[in-house]
Amino acid sequence: MLPINLYFDSSALIAGIISDKGAARALLLLAEDRKLIISVSEQVIVEVERNIAKKIPKILHVAREMIRESNVIIYKDPSKEEVRDHLNWIDHAADVPIMVSAIKAHVDYLVTLNTKHFMNDPQVTFRSGLRIGTPGDTLSWVREQMKKTGK
Repeated sequence: MLPINLYFDSSALIAGIISDKGAARALLLLAEDRKLIISVSEQVIVEVERNIAKKIPKILHVAREMIRESNVIIYKDPSKEEVRDHLNWIDHAADVPIMVSAIKAHVDYLVTLNTKHFMNDPQVTFRSGLRIGTPGDTLSWVREQMKKTGK
């Protein structure tokens, strides 16, 4: 069985970096132990670095190290054409590249704290075919999967 592959948007990745506990951090630690895979796009890395540099610049080097230690896989951003072809997936157009990237990375779960854009509209999951949830939702799901497989 392939390892669990999660796609973190910038909100989830920042939460995992700045919090010393919580579900997002627990998922990063599982990735560090190679119990699962965390995938992101170049856009996510840019957003994370920009936000951390702006709000807490002292930890930017720590953020980069945590991303490295968690073995995060960074995918190339989708093309403009790919984004344009999927604008009907979500009302907030800026989130379309995240969803397209997650699908291209063949992830099991898209992890986000952005409930307003990703989870309040059930059609987003239906249109994209993605399982989408908060870090807490995702950690619960991961634990269930690990119990099923005995890992």
